[in-house]
Amino acid sequence: MEEHNYKEVNKDMWNSKVDIHFNSEFYDVDSFKEGRNSLTDIELDLFGDVTGKSILHLQCHFGQDTLSLARMGAQVTGMDISSEALAKARELNDELGLSGRFIESDLYSLPENLEGQFDIVYTSYGTIGWLPDINRWAEVVTKFMKPGGRFVFAEFHPVLWMFDKPIKEIVYPYMRSQAILEDEEGTYANKEHDLQTSSVTWNHGLGDVIGALLSQELKLTHFEEFDYSPYNIFPKATEEKPKQFRVEGMGKKLPLVYALEMTK
Repeated sequence: MEEHNYKEVNKDMWNSKVDIHFNSEFYDVDSFKEGRNSLTDIELDLFGDVTGKSILHLQCHFGQDTLSLARMGAQVTGMDISSEALAKARELNDELGLSGRFIESDLYSLPENLEGQFDIVYTSYGTIGWLPDINRWAEVVTKFMKPGGRFVFAEFHPVLWMFDKPIKEIVYPYMRSQAILEDEEGTYANKEHDLQTSSVTWNHGLGDVIGALLSQELKLTHFEEFDYSPYNIFPKATEEKPKQFRVEGMGKKLPLVYALEMTK
């Protein structure tokens, strides 16, 4: 699919989901406004103390994680392709009296829309699958890192994207360069909603992701895989511990999330 087409398809999809997500139990905006930190233990363990740190949050959706970092004392900038999501992010920022700023851009064009470098660049959960070229992604990540800066990254494991939507059968190869074109009813934040959307995604294996970052002369300082997801994104899930979801019937057989830290 041509580059501009996939961006338009995915931007339309995200714009159509924003109100549903903002009003969902999944995102629970009311408790967030009351002070809940939306970050999970996986990221918090990597971040440590962010007081006074400048942080760039790539593909931030409507900014809960971005603003959670602001509450923790960081100076935050969020970027996303969805104009509707950023409108909600700015609304939350103003209502909560925070100082976050938000930039509308697709990831590859961010160097044309944002200047400066940051102590930490961060992105997480369902972000790189929207990007066809993982090497260009790594170039953007590195460009915005200060010398001595850190990249903090948590993402769903690429093994997941080999499966069909019910996560019953493997239908895609792990080593796959072609786009995955899908039509979906509902959304992970409200599986019963009658919203109809189309999307274009790619699966990036661990070797490709880590290799792309290493090619930018970043140093891998932490890598870990997890047999649970902190989010219930599955058609059916078991929650054996609070905020630890697994695919029903799979137990601990699948890696579901990985996290890493790189330094420049």
